[in-house]
Amino acid sequence: MLRTRPLVAAALVAALSLPAAWTILRERAATAPPDAQDPSVPGQAPRIEAAPPATEAAQAAPPPAPSPSDLSAARDLEIVRRLALAEAESTRRRGDQAMALLHPPAPSRTRALSGGVVATLAAPTPEPMPLPEPTGRDRFPEAQPSGFQAVAQAPVSTFSIDVDTASYAFMRASLNRNVLPPPNAVRTEELINYFPYAYPAPTSPEEPFRITTAVFPSPWAEGRKLVQVGIKGYAVAPETRPPANLVFLIDTSGSMAGPNRLPLVKQALGLLLTTLDARDRVAIVTYAGEAGTVLPPTPASERQKILGAIEGLGARGGTAGGEGLRQAYALAEQGFEAKAVNRVVLATDGDFNLGITDPDELKGFVARKRGTGIFLSVLGFGMGNHNDALMQALAQNGNGAAAYIDTLNEARKVLVEEATSTLVPIAKDVKIQVEFNPATIAEYRLIGYETRALRRDDFTNDKVDAGEVGSGQTVTALYEVVPVGGPRAMPDLRYAAKPAAPVAGSSDYAHVAIRYKRPDAETSRLIEAAIDPGHEVKTLTEAPQEARFAAAVAAFGEILRGATHTGAFRYPDIVRLATGARGDDPFGYRAEFVGLVRAAETAAETAAALAPAPR
Repeated sequence: MLRTRPLVAAALVAALSLPAAWTILRERAATAPPDAQDPSVPGQAPRIEAAPPATEAAQAAPPPAPSPSDLSAARDLEIVRRLALAEAESTRRRGDQAMALLHPPAPSRTRALSGGVVATLAAPTPEPMPLPEPTGRDRFPEAQPSGFQAVAQAPVSTFSIDVDTASYAFMRASLNRNVLPPPNAVRTEELINYFPYAYPAPTSPEEPFRITTAVFPSPWAEGRKLVQVGIKGYAVAPETRPPANLVFLIDTSGSMAGPNRLPLVKQALGLLLTTLDARDRVAIVTYAGEAGTVLPPTPASERQKILGAIEGLGARGGTAGGEGLRQAYALAEQGFEAKAVNRVVLATDGDFNLGITDPDELKGFVARKRGTGIFLSVLGFGMGNHNDALMQALAQNGNGAAAYIDTLNEARKVLVEEATSTLVPIAKDVKIQVEFNPATIAEYRLIGYETRALRRDDFTNDKVDAGEVGSGQTVTALYEVVPVGGPRAMPDLRYAAKPAAPVAGSSDYAHVAIRYKRPDAETSRLIEAAIDPGHEVKTLTEAPQEARFAAAVAAFGEILRGATHTGAFRYPDIVRLATGARGDDPFGYRAEFVGLVRAAETAAETAAALAPAPR
């Protein structure tokens, strides 16, 4: 629109000038010879031609001078014409300046080639001014909080392990805006597993997991107990880790233009590069209206080249994520190494709207590529149109984890402090099965893991996909249980058959089994442990510090989801429990959690104050 204003002005000048010009020419035609020239018009070249024969008197007489009125009208017309053209040129320049503000030109770059030749490289695509942050289009998996199960009818609980942390970071981003997160955005197990726990570690990669259990009184329900199942994975030393073949798949669509999106992606990937070395290779694929390779597989030691490719990215256009995935996996296959970590790292807000957009089709594609040994990790950015549901599905089907990057500190946590666990898997298809003893436990419920539930027979089926665990990661699961004779959530069924007789002489609470596959294997292995009264303490204060802190985080997640089972337990109770179990906190994650609980209390009070009064 800005560029059309000079054209409109010029057309207006022409329209106003033509009638006046025609009048003057017609008047002059009556008083001057046809070949006479207007001396008032600057820049007019004199005409030189043979003069017609003329009488002596005519030759002696001087040519008639233009009248003052003719000269005045012509000068006025010329002044109007010049002013209009000047205004049109000024308008054009102002339009160009405005367009330059929206799309600032980028300087060209040069690169020295062999033989002293200097090549001019294309300047990176300029980024447009960011659009307003979208609202109300976030999408999350829908899952109801799990309820109590009667041990007599369903003694076995089976689920896939989960080390994702996206839910915690999204919850934090919401509370930092003084807004409670949507209930479906809260996955309690991801809140619990956001934190590292000081569990005893395995000593050999041959058995990559060590199980820690504890039983202690429930903080929110008298007469009930919490059962903690903690798992610590084997930590691969950074110097002995396998090389990495990484493909960064970066969403550069228009929805990524905000400061907490593509600019944060660039910073995050720059941090990740600091953890890589000459053993590793990096490639970059971007997608917007279409997908393309920005950087072919390049040794990570060529950091300036990689950083230059990252810094040259700009956000515009639609979101052809499906085509981006296809090209990224093609590059990963091109550089595939059997003994390396082969992984696609997707950075996006998840808003796929061009090409392949069907979630089932995308999940099927990622699952097939998982079978080739190429895993997928997902980094989410932005709020308002964050497609968490799709990102979770892609990560779960791609044998990878999903994280949400809301700040540069979170990028540092995921990609620097936890880089080895984020990139280097020690086991895949990790499943947990807990069988409760009906002689000691009447009811149980698994806190969280609603989107990770498996059927009982899935546990021994090696064809069923499950979660991946990275080097040195910890995983925690909490069960709330009702001991036999305790406050039942469900009365006995009137017509139910009598439960099977308990195992004679057994006082165990439950039996824990873990199945996993080595990253390069297709047959699972088994690790087992019993939970018996020897792991129980009588009071909450006697419970292990890590168990108490996990319980505080679990309560927080349950309250954010609607507080179905936490009774009168409130935010101040969570603060007291978490503060007393904070322990060693070198990075301040647990201290930050206490602050977020207080922020949630404030956000809840604000929401209540703004709610319309009941009629």
